[in-house]
Amino acid sequence: MQQNRSIRLFKHGPAAEVRLFFLVLLCFGLMITDSGWRVLDPIRQATAVVLYPFQKAALWPRDVVAKFNDWSNIVAVAKQESEALQHQRIELAQISAHAAQMAAENIQLRRLLGIKNTAQTPSVAVEILYTAPNPLNQTMVLTKGSNHGIEPGMPVIGEGGVVGQIRRVTAMTSEAALITDEKVSIPAMVLRNGLRVIVFGSGQGGKLEVRYLSMDADIRVGDSLTTSGIGGIYPAGLSIGTVTSIEANSAEGFVRAIAEPSAHPERYRHFLVLLVPTDEVPGKEELDILAKAPTTKKYGKN
Repeated sequence: MQQNRSIRLFKHGPAAEVRLFFLVLLCFGLMITDSGWRVLDPIRQATAVVLYPFQKAALWPRDVVAKFNDWSNIVAVAKQESEALQHQRIELAQISAHAAQMAAENIQLRRLLGIKNTAQTPSVAVEILYTAPNPLNQTMVLTKGSNHGIEPGMPVIGEGGVVGQIRRVTAMTSEAALITDEKVSIPAMVLRNGLRVIVFGSGQGGKLEVRYLSMDADIRVGDSLTTSGIGGIYPAGLSIGTVTSIEANSAEGFVRAIAEPSAHPERYRHFLVLLVPTDEVPGKEELDILAKAPTTKKYGKN
Protein backbone atom coordinates (compact mmCIF):
# COMPACT_ATOMS: atom_id res chain seq x y z
CA MET A 1 0.00 0.00 0.00
CA GLN A 2 1.51 3.25 -1.09
CA GLN A 3 2.04 5.78 1.65
CA ASN A 4 1.71 9.46 1.03
CA ARG A 5 4.85 11.37 1.81
CA SER A 6 4.86 15.11 2.24
CA ILE A 7 7.70 17.13 0.77
CA ARG A 8 9.78 18.87 3.49
CA LEU A 9 11.13 22.15 2.24
CA PHE A 10 12.96 23.07 5.49
CA LYS A 11 14.85 20.77 7.82
CA HIS A 12 14.08 21.21 11.45
CA GLY A 13 16.63 20.37 14.14
CA PRO A 14 17.63 21.32 17.61
CA ALA A 15 17.77 24.99 18.27
CA ALA A 16 21.12 26.77 18.31
CA GLU A 17 20.80 27.49 22.02
CA VAL A 18 20.34 23.81 22.72
CA ARG A 19 23.39 22.86 20.69
CA LEU A 20 25.44 25.55 22.41
CA PHE A 21 24.31 24.21 25.78
CA PHE A 22 25.37 20.68 24.94
CA LEU A 23 28.69 21.88 23.54
CA VAL A 24 29.39 23.80 26.75
CA LEU A 25 28.56 20.67 28.75
CA LEU A 26 30.88 18.66 26.53
CA CYS A 27 33.72 21.18 27.04
CA PHE A 28 33.29 21.17 30.78
CA GLY A 29 33.21 17.40 30.76
CA LEU A 30 36.43 17.20 28.73
CA MET A 31 38.11 19.76 31.01
CA ILE A 32 37.13 17.84 34.12
CA THR A 33 38.22 14.57 32.58
CA ASP A 34 41.57 16.04 31.40
CA SER A 35 42.32 17.57 34.80
CA GLY A 36 41.53 14.42 36.74
CA TRP A 37 42.63 11.67 34.41
CA ARG A 38 45.19 11.26 31.64
CA VAL A 39 42.95 9.37 29.24
CA LEU A 40 42.97 12.30 26.77
CA ASP A 41 46.78 12.56 26.45
CA PRO A 42 46.98 10.45 23.27
CA ILE A 43 44.33 12.60 21.64
CA ARG A 44 46.15 15.79 22.66
CA GLN A 45 49.47 14.49 21.32
CA ALA A 46 47.94 13.43 18.02
CA THR A 47 46.23 16.79 17.69
CA ALA A 48 49.51 18.60 18.46
CA VAL A 49 51.34 16.60 15.78
CA VAL A 50 48.69 17.46 13.21
CA LEU A 51 48.63 21.16 14.15
CA TYR A 52 52.44 21.62 14.38
CA PRO A 53 53.06 22.34 10.64
CA PHE A 54 50.23 24.88 10.64
CA GLN A 55 51.69 26.52 13.76
CA LYS A 56 55.15 26.77 12.15
CA ALA A 57 53.65 28.21 8.98
CA ALA A 58 51.73 30.78 11.00
CA LEU A 59 54.83 31.73 13.04
CA TRP A 60 57.21 31.85 10.03
CA PRO A 61 56.90 35.63 9.41
CA ARG A 62 57.54 36.32 13.08
CA ASP A 63 60.62 34.09 13.07
CA VAL A 64 62.01 35.77 9.94
CA VAL A 65 61.56 39.23 11.45
CA ALA A 66 63.11 38.09 14.75
CA LYS A 67 66.15 36.58 13.01
CA PHE A 68 66.63 39.71 10.91
CA ASN A 69 66.48 41.85 14.06
CA ASP A 70 68.96 39.55 15.79
CA TRP A 71 71.34 39.76 12.84
CA SER A 72 71.05 43.56 12.78
CA ASN A 73 71.68 43.71 16.52
CA ILE A 74 74.71 41.45 16.20
CA VAL A 75 76.16 43.65 13.45
CA ALA A 76 75.52 46.80 15.49
CA VAL A 77 77.02 45.27 18.63
CA ALA A 78 80.06 44.04 16.70
CA LYS A 79 80.54 47.51 15.19
CA GLN A 80 80.24 49.14 18.61
CA GLU A 81 82.71 46.67 20.10
CA SER A 82 85.14 47.27 17.22
CA GLU A 83 84.90 51.04 17.71
CA ALA A 84 85.34 50.65 21.47
CA LEU A 85 88.41 48.44 20.97
CA GLN A 86 89.88 50.92 18.48
CA HIS A 87 89.24 53.78 20.90
CA GLN A 88 90.82 51.75 23.68
CA ARG A 89 93.87 50.99 21.54
CA ILE A 90 94.26 54.70 20.78
CA GLU A 91 93.99 55.56 24.47
CA LEU A 92 96.51 52.86 25.38
CA ALA A 93 98.88 54.12 22.69
CA GLN A 94 98.54 57.66 24.06
CA ILE A 95 99.13 56.45 27.60
CA SER A 96 102.15 54.45 26.47
CA ALA A 97 103.57 57.42 24.54
CA HIS A 98 102.93 59.71 27.50
CA ALA A 99 104.62 57.25 29.86
CA ALA A 100 107.62 56.96 27.54
CA GLN A 101 107.78 60.75 27.29
CA MET A 102 107.61 61.12 31.06
CA ALA A 103 110.33 58.50 31.48
CA ALA A 104 112.57 60.30 28.97
CA GLU A 105 111.92 63.63 30.70
CA ASN A 106 112.70 62.11 34.10
CA ILE A 107 116.00 60.78 32.76
CA GLN A 108 116.82 64.18 31.29
CA LEU A 109 115.88 65.96 34.53
CA ARG A 110 118.12 63.60 36.51
CA ARG A 111 120.98 64.38 34.16
CA LEU A 112 120.25 68.09 34.42
CA LEU A 113 120.23 67.83 38.19
CA GLY A 114 123.58 66.09 37.95
CA ILE A 115 124.90 68.99 35.89
CA LYS A 116 123.40 71.43 38.37
CA ASN A 117 125.00 69.67 41.33
CA THR A 118 128.45 69.71 39.75
CA ALA A 119 128.26 73.27 38.42
CA GLN A 120 129.57 76.07 40.62
CA THR A 121 127.10 78.57 39.13
CA PRO A 122 123.49 78.80 40.40
CA SER A 123 120.91 77.89 37.79
CA VAL A 124 117.19 77.79 37.10
CA ALA A 125 115.41 74.87 35.42
CA VAL A 126 113.24 75.98 32.50
CA GLU A 127 111.01 74.36 29.91
CA ILE A 128 110.35 75.21 26.28
CA LEU A 129 107.11 77.16 25.88
CA TYR A 130 107.29 77.23 22.09
CA THR A 131 109.84 77.53 19.31
CA ALA A 132 109.97 79.99 16.44
CA PRO A 133 107.69 78.93 13.55
CA ASN A 134 110.37 80.10 11.10
CA PRO A 135 113.05 77.37 10.83
CA LEU A 136 115.63 80.04 9.91
CA ASN A 137 115.05 81.78 13.25
CA GLN A 138 117.27 79.91 15.71
CA THR A 139 115.36 80.87 18.88
CA MET A 140 113.09 79.34 21.48
CA VAL A 141 110.85 80.82 24.19
CA LEU A 142 111.22 79.48 27.73
CA THR A 143 108.71 79.33 30.58
CA LYS A 144 110.58 81.53 33.09
CA GLY A 145 111.76 85.12 33.01
CA SER A 146 112.95 88.03 35.12
CA ASN A 147 110.76 87.00 38.05
CA HIS A 148 113.04 83.96 38.41
CA GLY A 149 116.29 85.94 38.10
CA ILE A 150 116.88 85.38 34.39
CA GLU A 151 118.56 88.25 32.51
CA PRO A 152 119.69 88.80 28.90
CA GLY A 153 123.09 87.29 28.19
CA MET A 154 122.80 84.30 30.52
CA PRO A 155 123.75 80.94 28.98
CA VAL A 156 121.34 78.06 28.52
CA ILE A 157 122.70 74.53 28.87
CA GLY A 158 121.34 71.02 28.48
CA GLU A 159 122.60 67.55 29.14
CA GLY A 160 124.65 67.67 25.92
CA GLY A 161 126.30 70.99 26.70
CA VAL A 162 125.69 74.60 25.68
CA VAL A 163 122.29 75.17 24.09
CA GLY A 164 122.21 78.93 23.64
CA GLN A 165 122.05 82.34 25.28
CA ILE A 166 119.21 84.43 26.66
CA ARG A 167 118.39 87.28 24.27
CA ARG A 168 115.18 88.90 25.59
CA VAL A 169 113.40 88.63 28.94
CA THR A 170 109.90 89.40 30.18
CA ALA A 171 108.49 88.92 33.64
CA MET A 172 107.28 85.35 33.01
CA THR A 173 109.11 84.23 29.86
CA SER A 174 112.47 84.56 28.16
CA GLU A 175 113.71 84.16 24.60
CA ALA A 176 116.93 82.26 23.99
CA ALA A 177 119.03 82.28 20.85
CA LEU A 178 120.52 78.88 20.03
CA ILE A 179 124.27 78.57 19.61
CA THR A 180 123.63 78.02 15.90
CA ASP A 181 122.23 81.57 15.66
CA GLU A 182 124.61 83.77 13.68
CA LYS A 183 124.59 86.45 16.41
CA VAL A 184 125.92 84.09 19.10
CA SER A 185 129.64 83.69 19.76
CA ILE A 186 131.26 81.59 22.48
CA PRO A 187 134.87 81.66 23.74
CA ALA A 188 136.01 78.06 23.43
CA MET A 189 139.04 75.82 23.41
CA VAL A 190 140.08 72.64 21.67
CA LEU A 191 139.98 69.96 24.33
CA ARG A 192 142.86 67.99 22.80
CA ASN A 193 145.51 70.72 22.98
CA GLY A 194 143.92 73.72 24.76
CA LEU A 195 143.89 75.92 21.65
CA ARG A 196 141.66 78.94 22.35
CA VAL A 197 139.15 79.75 19.61
CA ILE A 198 135.85 81.56 19.11
CA VAL A 199 132.82 79.50 18.06
CA PHE A 200 130.19 81.32 15.99
CA GLY A 201 126.68 80.33 15.02
CA SER A 202 126.24 79.75 11.31
CA GLY A 203 122.54 80.62 11.12
CA GLN A 204 121.85 77.02 10.07
CA GLY A 205 120.57 74.26 12.30
CA GLY A 206 123.19 71.71 13.38
CA LYS A 207 126.18 73.75 12.22
CA LEU A 208 128.78 75.85 14.06
CA GLU A 209 131.84 77.68 12.74
CA VAL A 210 135.29 78.34 14.15
CA ARG A 211 136.61 81.35 12.25
CA TYR A 212 139.81 83.35 11.97
CA LEU A 213 142.18 80.41 12.51
CA SER A 214 145.74 80.73 11.23
CA MET A 215 146.90 78.36 8.51
CA ASP A 216 149.06 76.44 10.97
CA ALA A 217 146.39 76.14 13.69
CA ASP A 218 146.43 72.72 15.33
CA ILE A 219 142.80 71.74 14.87
CA ARG A 220 141.59 68.47 13.39
CA VAL A 221 138.40 66.71 12.42
CA GLY A 222 137.00 64.99 15.50
CA ASP A 223 138.35 67.53 18.01
CA SER A 224 135.99 68.35 20.87
CA LEU A 225 135.22 72.00 21.57
CA THR A 226 134.46 73.15 25.12
CA THR A 227 133.93 76.51 26.78
CA SER A 228 137.15 78.13 27.90
CA GLY A 229 135.65 80.28 30.66
CA ILE A 230 137.09 83.47 29.14
CA GLY A 231 134.61 86.33 29.20
CA GLY A 232 132.88 85.30 32.39
CA ILE A 233 129.59 84.28 30.77
CA TYR A 234 130.07 80.58 30.05
CA PRO A 235 131.69 78.48 32.79
CA ALA A 236 134.73 76.53 31.64
CA GLY A 237 134.38 72.89 30.64
CA LEU A 238 130.91 72.90 29.04
CA SER A 239 130.72 70.89 25.83
CA ILE A 240 130.00 72.86 22.65
CA GLY A 241 130.48 70.50 19.74
CA THR A 242 132.74 68.36 17.60
CA VAL A 243 134.73 69.46 14.55
CA THR A 244 133.43 67.76 11.42
CA SER A 245 135.46 69.44 8.65
CA ILE A 246 138.27 71.93 8.02
CA GLU A 247 138.15 74.54 5.25
CA ALA A 248 141.31 76.44 4.33
CA ASN A 249 141.53 79.52 2.12
CA SER A 250 145.14 80.33 1.25
CA ALA A 251 144.11 83.57 -0.47
CA GLU A 252 142.67 85.00 2.73
CA GLY A 253 145.20 83.34 5.00
CA PHE A 254 142.60 81.91 7.37
CA VAL A 255 141.24 78.47 8.22
CA ARG A 256 137.64 77.79 9.11
CA ALA A 257 136.45 74.74 11.00
CA ILE A 258 132.89 73.42 10.82
CA ALA A 259 131.51 71.77 13.97
CA GLU A 260 128.38 69.92 14.97
CA PRO A 261 126.74 71.03 18.27
CA SER A 262 126.82 68.48 21.06
CA ALA A 263 123.47 69.68 22.46
CA HIS A 264 120.26 68.86 20.60
CA PRO A 265 117.53 71.18 21.89
CA GLU A 266 115.02 69.81 19.38
CA ARG A 267 115.03 66.50 21.26
CA TYR A 268 114.33 67.80 24.76
CA ARG A 269 112.05 70.18 26.63
CA HIS A 270 113.92 71.00 29.84
CA PHE A 271 117.11 73.02 30.22
CA LEU A 272 119.07 75.04 32.77
CA VAL A 273 119.72 78.77 32.68
CA LEU A 274 122.98 79.66 34.44
CA LEU A 275 122.48 82.74 36.63
CA VAL A 276 125.79 84.45 35.83
CA PRO A 277 126.31 88.21 36.23
CA THR A 278 125.96 89.94 32.87
CA ASP A 279 126.20 93.66 33.77
CA GLU A 280 129.99 94.01 33.69
CA VAL A 281 131.46 91.09 31.85
CA PRO A 282 135.16 91.49 30.89
CA GLY A 283 135.72 91.29 27.16
CA LYS A 284 132.04 91.43 26.32
CA GLU A 285 132.53 94.32 23.87
CA GLU A 286 135.24 92.42 22.03
CA LEU A 287 133.01 89.39 21.68
CA ASP A 288 130.19 91.55 20.33
CA ILE A 289 132.58 92.96 17.73
CA LEU A 290 133.65 89.46 16.72
CA ALA A 291 130.01 88.39 16.50
CA LYS A 292 129.40 91.19 13.97
CA ALA A 293 132.36 90.12 11.82
CA PRO A 294 131.76 89.06 8.18
CA THR A 295 129.94 85.76 7.75
CA THR A 296 131.24 82.59 6.15
CA LYS A 297 130.39 83.81 2.67
CA LYS A 298 133.80 85.46 2.74
CA TYR A 299 135.50 82.09 2.74
CA GLY A 300 135.63 79.50 0.05
CA LYS A 301 137.08 76.10 -0.54
CA ASN A 302 140.34 75.58 -2.34
